[in-house]
Amino acid sequence: MDDIVVTEAGLDQAAEVLDLVSRLLAELGEEGEETGALDPSLTKAWESESSRHLAFLARHGSRSVGVMTISETFALYAQGRCGVINEMFVVPEYRSRGVGALFLEAAKALGRRRGWRRIDVTAPESIRWDRTRRFYERQGFQFTGPKLKYLLSPEEENR
Repeated sequence: MDDIVVTEAGLDQAAEVLDLVSRLLAELGEEGEETGALDPSLTKAWESESSRHLAFLARHGSRSVGVMTISETFALYAQGRCGVINEMFVVPEYRSRGVGALFLEAAKALGRRRGWRRIDVTAPESIRWDRTRRFYERQGFQFTGPKLKYLLSPEEENR
C-alpha cells in the first residue's frame, strides 16, 4: 500500500506502541492474568534494551494502524544472532491491506542489516490461528511448532 508507511518507533512514540500492543493482547485474550495492563513505565525498560528491542509503527497519514515489536537474541540453533517477532497487530479495518507484509519486509531488512540468519514468530497450530499461520507461510516463513511458557513467580527468586 503506497499510502501506508512503516517506520521504526522511538521512545517518544511509546504510548502509541503500548496502546496497540494492549489492543493485541485484549484481542488474543489468552496470555492470562499475569499480563495485566501494560504499564507506561515499560518505556524505561525499553530504553535500556533499545539496541536489542525495537518497535515499528504502520501509519496511514497521522494515524497509527499497526505495530510490530522485534527483539534480537542469540541462539545456537540459529547459528548466532537472530530476531524474534514478539508482537504484531494491525487494527481490524486495515487488515488484508498489506500492512502485515510491510511489517515483515521491515523485519527482514533489519535482520539483513544486523546479519541475522533467522527471524522467528509464534503462530500456534490450531484452527483459530490457521489464517495467521498461512499469512506467515505466504511471506516465506516455515512452520516449526508452537511455543510454551513458564511463569516465574517472585517466590522463586529466593530459591
